Amino acid sequence: MPLGLNFDSKVFPVETLDLGDGVTEQIVRGGRNLFELLPKAFEGIYQIGVIGWGSQGPAQAMNLRDSLAGTDIKVKVGLRENSSSIELAGKEGFTESNGTLGEMFEVIRESDMVLLLISDAAQAELYPQIFEALKPGTTLGLSHGFLLGHLMNVEASFPEGINVVGVCPKGMGPSVRRLYVQGEEVNGAGINASFAIEQDIDGKATDRALGWSVALGSPYSFQTTLESEFKSDIFGERGILLGAVHGIAESLYRRYIEEGMSHDDAFAHSTEAITGPISKTISKEGIKAIYDQLGADERPMFERAYAASYPAAHTILEEIYDEVSSGNEIRSVNLAGERLKRAPMGNIDQTEMWITGQGVRAGRVENEIPLDPFTAGVYVATMMAQIDVLMEHGHPYSEIANESVIEAVDSLNPYMHARGVSYMVDNCSRTARLGSRKWAPRFDYQLRQEAYVTIDDRANHDSTLIEEFKSHKIHEAIAACAEVRPSVDIFVE
Repeated sequence: MPLGLNFDSKVFPVETLDLGDGVTEQIVRGGRNLFELLPKAFEGIYQIGVIGWGSQGPAQAMNLRDSLAGTDIKVKVGLRENSSSIELAGKEGFTESNGTLGEMFEVIRESDMVLLLISDAAQAELYPQIFEALKPGTTLGLSHGFLLGHLMNVEASFPEGINVVGVCPKGMGPSVRRLYVQGEEVNGAGINASFAIEQDIDGKATDRALGWSVALGSPYSFQTTLESEFKSDIFGERGILLGAVHGIAESLYRRYIEEGMSHDDAFAHSTEAITGPISKTISKEGIKAIYDQLGADERPMFERAYAASYPAAHTILEEIYDEVSSGNEIRSVNLAGERLKRAPMGNIDQTEMWITGQGVRAGRVENEIPLDPFTAGVYVATMMAQIDVLMEHGHPYSEIANESVIEAVDSLNPYMHARGVSYMVDNCSRTARLGSRKWAPRFDYQLRQEAYVTIDDRANHDSTLIEEFKSHKIHEAIAACAEVRPSVDIFVE
């Protein structure tokens, strides 16, 4: 059964979301109408230190500053001395001269709430000095459970005498900012976020976490734990959010060319179909709507692709979950640090496929992108396999829906639709970028070697998988989550 959590707030209205199958979860629905409650949520907080200027740092610093405008709460960015990001922060208004920019450890020491948004690898390296710099009573905020996973690996713990909370936007930093800006005149526009309370020393941790989430513009905030978050997040990045979608697109593109399609048509029927009509349909109407939209002559192709791809994808996803939950993926990210100094990650969109994609996108007519039933079957099967693995491990339904569906179609795939796979992957954290590069080839290989061979052999597919898909409990949960989705679609330039 999914993880059951309950919380109370002294500041924000708490709603109960019915996710079907007898499952309910409590949420806080965001919106700019709640900004007036932020001073109460942050009672006792006079300075929020935003540490780092990577994927999440700029977006969170700017969103918090804008949401807290007119209050007595200062948002101050902390960066390493001589950091190359000092100039970038200055362009956004965070400067030493106006008191909103300082040296990282100095900002940590003077802040009442510290949002640690430096890279995962830097957190693993610097956490002893960071913990030492925190003053008693501080609220330490994390936007990823990676540090908890690392502490578990090295048998360490957070210091006593501080609150430890997490607010984890279900999208990359640029999405967090872009939707917040788009929502200046549309209440509730933003990226959903999970929140977690790891340590609460004064009874204020929950409302501070919720205040942080509301200030970021989250349409709704749902509860999880830091351990559940880092497992689902790192797993999801390697799965359908980044690694799997990349591997699926590569495998389908080559398959379609081998079947006689032109290179342009192969790209349109693979990548364009995924990031266009498939993602948009799932975003607005849910996963099952893909199947429902297909004609009677197209459904058999979807079913064959789905039934053959689901077992292949499930096998890899089970392995990924094991690697994440055992700590191996976190160790892998940490070990990559020195190696990346010698050989940085290469570009992943310079192959013939992605070069072809540049031309296809340039001439794109949105309503002419095909909803290919074979592509839909492979993609949906992988998404459903990821959902099932998370369900098997007891993750909350909201977390499952966001990490496997909503983040993919509302935050990440629009970036690949706009400019290609590198623009999507490399706007994410180093942990995500490494994981995508590591696991994408596995999905490509597994699909071509196992799933597509089964289809080509014309073997009878397992019809029970199709029936299980049609009646899956996640459809009702996604429909409920869709009621509190971002109020505008993200616009990617």
